[in-house]
Amino acid sequence: MNLIWIPAQLAVLAKVVDLNGFSAAARSLGVPKAAISRAVADLERALGVRVLERTTRRISLTPAGQVVYPHARRLLDETEAARSQIARLHAPPGGPLRVAADPSYGRALLAPLVPRFLERFPQIPLELALEKGGAEQCDVEICAGTAPRAGCLQRTLGSPPAVLCATPAYLQQRGAPGRPEDLAGHDLLVPEGEATEMRLTLARGQQRAEVRLTAKLAVNDPAVLHASTAAGLGIGLLPEFLCRQGLAMGRLIRVLPEWSLPPAAELHALYREELAADPRVQRFVDFVAANIVPALAQA
Repeated sequence: MNLIWIPAQLAVLAKVVDLNGFSAAARSLGVPKAAISRAVADLERALGVRVLERTTRRISLTPAGQVVYPHARRLLDETEAARSQIARLHAPPGGPLRVAADPSYGRALLAPLVPRFLERFPQIPLELALEKGGAEQCDVEICAGTAPRAGCLQRTLGSPPAVLCATPAYLQQRGAPGRPEDLAGHDLLVPEGEATEMRLTLARGQQRAEVRLTAKLAVNDPAVLHASTAAGLGIGLLPEFLCRQGLAMGRLIRVLPEWSLPPAAELHALYREELAADPRVQRFVDFVAANIVPALAQA
């Protein structure tokens, strides 16, 4: 027997064992019972051992079958998962579009766009979950700084401008930096992507300054970083849109406002490859990509 056919026979074996019978397996797979018997016999001939003990009332695995069965079970699981994905791919799109978004970015950037999307596309209901992760459970995930994932497509939405800011109380106590080099004497709060020992590059026109800094706090949640800055723990390196309200109300003050910084982590729309042709996904991602840029633009 050609070894290329063994995977198919292994899947049949798993089905026979799971359903405890050749007839039940045949009904499940929609083939004659003789085809099931032949598949198991071919597998035993190819392996050179018996894998099943058959009686008139039940079947059981031989010792060799007990070794083979876990592999057969995994193969059947993969086969059924592939069949399910293909069925979803060819099924007509329908139902709500499920969107997950990082809470920090979702509240500030995505939430204001939801009413406008629903007005523009009233035939596409939305289910929005503000949580990290979830591209496997949802149709579209909006996230920051994500590395490409297997089986997913990624659309870049933009990069939020970044700013340095602190509370008036902190700056009154420690003094406001007048030059980039002065940052070395302050408590720095930075995104986790930056090492605690880091180099920060700033620009003012044609002038460039690179400062070596030691961060007091590095955290992967922008909301925690913003809260720590607002609590007066130091100078925060933050996406500008998170600081916009605090700056407008005087609760935060820009540090070195004449100097610009590299942008914060890019925002992406992430969705599974099989949803690339889903018109609901296409319309939502196109809409967000077209409308989130003004929200990211620095005021």
